[in-house]
Amino acid sequence: MTRRQRQRGILSRLAAVILPTVAALANGRRRAARSMRLERLDRLSAAYDAAQTTTGNSRHWRNADLLSADAANAPEVRSTIRSRARYEAQESNSVAKGMVLTLANDTIGTGPRLQMLLRDKKANARIEATFSRWAQRIRLAEKLRTMRVAKAVDGEAFAMLTTRPVRTLDVSLDVRPFEADLVESPWLSDNLNERDGIRFDEFGEPREYHVYKQHPGDLLAGFNPFAGEWTDASSILHVYRCDRPGQHRGVSELAPALPLFALLRDYTLAVLHSARSAAKFTAVLETQSGARDDDGNSWDPEVDPFDVVDIDYDMLTSLPWGWKLNQFKAEQPTTTFEMFRNAIINEIARCLNMPFNVAAGNSSSYNYASGRLDHQVYHRSIDVEISQWEPCILDRIVEAWFDEALLIPGYLPPIEALPYIPHQWNWDGRDHVDPQKEANAQQMKVKSGTTHRAREYAIEGLDIDAEDEIAASGYNVSVAEYRRALFDAHFAATNGGGDGTGDDDAADETTDETDGDQSEEEKAAVAAAI
Repeated sequence: MTRRQRQRGILSRLAAVILPTVAALANGRRRAARSMRLERLDRLSAAYDAAQTTTGNSRHWRNADLLSADAANAPEVRSTIRSRARYEAQESNSVAKGMVLTLANDTIGTGPRLQMLLRDKKANARIEATFSRWAQRIRLAEKLRTMRVAKAVDGEAFAMLTTRPVRTLDVSLDVRPFEADLVESPWLSDNLNERDGIRFDEFGEPREYHVYKQHPGDLLAGFNPFAGEWTDASSILHVYRCDRPGQHRGVSELAPALPLFALLRDYTLAVLHSARSAAKFTAVLETQSGARDDDGNSWDPEVDPFDVVDIDYDMLTSLPWGWKLNQFKAEQPTTTFEMFRNAIINEIARCLNMPFNVAAGNSSSYNYASGRLDHQVYHRSIDVEISQWEPCILDRIVEAWFDEALLIPGYLPPIEALPYIPHQWNWDGRDHVDPQKEANAQQMKVKSGTTHRAREYAIEGLDIDAEDEIAASGYNVSVAEYRRALFDAHFAATNGGGDGTGDDDAADETTDETDGDQSEEEKAAVAAAI
């Protein structure tokens, strides 16, 4: 063994002894430092109670997941929820049925009315009347209400822009609603731009919809999964509430409340069965001494436990010795039954932003202030809903209608070429519980300049030009004279007094000065218009 080999052996033995000790010391220092960091973090950071999993809450959170919007709303999940929502809202539950019908009636009402905003008022009136006749002919308002019910129950509403046969020169455009079951991919696809019957472009906008020709649940015609076709998205109207980013199909708006519907019906039926069972018994025969004597003989051989004894109507009778007659006491419904039922209905209605008195059809516990406050939230929700329907449904319908109407000679008046169709939609106005208070508030806002008559008419779903023309013709004055009379009635006192505190006499004097060049008959007509 050479000297170099002996040196290497000595160094190897020393390394075998020293290196583990050094490594252990280094690991110990690292563990100590890590422990100090963790201890510092424990002192500085806080824990969320909702992030803790305990034996008490593990069952509650066992269905929580981190699935994507489309994975959580998979076709089989939506189909199950859709069928159960239809069972409650369309077939078996009068409360759910009334809620969705009320929601559709309050949102769509008698239908939206087109108001054109061209500079030519006569052309506006003619186009509005022509579109209104077409909308009535195809029952557009009825179809929109059906779609609103479908959106609440199924979670989404579909309609197809198609054509119908016409006998005269008229627009053949038609709107055909269909159920969400008809939109589905015919086979599994690994294309990331295809989601359950909808193909999207690179910007995430729908490009095509796969629509079956027959309903999958149609038992008479028979369902052929291959009898469908991809339809261009320009012909499909699709509206749903998008609750999560990346969601491409809708889920029933009643989904959170479906277990509550079952709970309400089960409890109501249980109370009913209990009360009905108690009502079946007229009275109960009871004895405290036993039904037999000391020798084991029955006091009345003809009466055994659970026997039924007939009692004559309006008769006084005697009972056997030791027996007494007790009327059966019903324990249901209890005094808290109505409270429990109202609480469940209130919770159900919350997912629709609907107040309790609208959902239950009962305002007996409301005063004017509370009812008005609840309806403000409800009406704001409807306004948000309408703001979605106008661009997604109505604007696309009117654009398709104009595309065809402009091709029919003489069907529309000549209009100027514009890059867009200037228009707006007027909806049904909302009735007020106290019209006098609302009118006073409206008058104050008009006088203060915080609103104007055109806006107030639009809120009521009316066209100010058409209404003023009707009102002026009723008084045999021009529209300008009628509006001047209204202006003098509202602002004459301000103009005369300078500080807005003039009285009615000042208003009358200002009106007389302004209308000095009018005849007496015209003045009388204008005064009547006020």
